[in-house]
Amino acid sequence: MASASPEQATAGMEAWMAWAQKSGDAVVDLGTPIQATAGVSADGACGNDSQASGYSLLQGSSRDEIDAPLEDHPHLTMPGASIDVFEALPVPGV
Repeated sequence: MASASPEQATAGMEAWMAWAQKSGDAVVDLGTPIQATAGVSADGACGNDSQASGYSLLQGSSRDEIDAPLEDHPHLTMPGASIDVFEALPVPGV
């Protein structure tokens, strides 16, 4: 989207907002675009080749409840796009 025209950017945001509204309570946080800028290892700074371009936080009582709203996610209209799904796990001992 960095090279999108203003009209394309507006259409893209409208698609995201329509998706969020349709997804309802499943969307906890619509998120934001992100860009990999650095990595850190035990030895210090290192490169970062992450392809992640944004995030959203969803909630559901099953994997199906998470997958359902992702089926028509606007990100998937971009050529070659995919969505990685991560589960937030409880912190041990808390």
